Amino acid sequence: MNILMIVTSHEDFGTSGRKTGLWLEEFAAPYYRFKEAGADITLASPAGGQPPVDPASLGDDFQSDDTRRFNDDSEAQNLLANTKLLSSIKADGFDAVFYPGGHGPLYDLTDDEHSLALLRAFDADQKPIGTVCHGVTALIKATTAENKPLVDGREITGFTDSEEAAVGATEIVPFSVEQELAKVGAVFRSADDWADFSIRDGHIITGQNPGSSDSAARLLLNVLKA
Repeated sequence: MNILMIVTSHEDFGTSGRKTGLWLEEFAAPYYRFKEAGADITLASPAGGQPPVDPASLGDDFQSDDTRRFNDDSEAQNLLANTKLLSSIKADGFDAVFYPGGHGPLYDLTDDEHSLALLRAFDADQKPIGTVCHGVTALIKATTAENKPLVDGREITGFTDSEEAAVGATEIVPFSVEQELAKVGAVFRSADDWADFSIRDGHIITGQNPGSSDSAARLLLNVLKA
């Protein structure tokens, strides 16, 4: 299995003065599930190189077995520090794609032409497409080969408006992923705030929040192994 993981290169949280980027658990949990399944993993980002990691995701309250494992894993740290330039990536040769979140993707992966082209190619071949939390923003403007919204009519989840309010980001984020997904025809589903909730609709797998990172990755692997 060859799995592509696409992460953000964006670190400024609007004009709030806060920093954002990649949410560490949303990278670490899928990375290790894929690795444990024997997958070859390629990391890419819009700017290439070291992606910013949201400093909040490094706090004690947000550590997990997977983030602690990453913190002691020089190989994984080196791989993350040297992401490939997204514009150099072709869909050929990959079996699935996965987008971790953090607020960073809202700013650089919603409209990225290279990401959108990859998603169209993955969809055309019915290859698994996975996201967790704000990583789902990559799907909002994605289209099929017939130029229809990729998520139209599909059950999709992601970081909810109520979770956004709980972290004090409602007035900072450029848009609500929940509302924008609904505008392009997605059937937005969610569980209680912070609950582990991941769903599959066909070859598209989405997880609601950081705590859904593991389950979203496992769902994607289930599709690959089917």
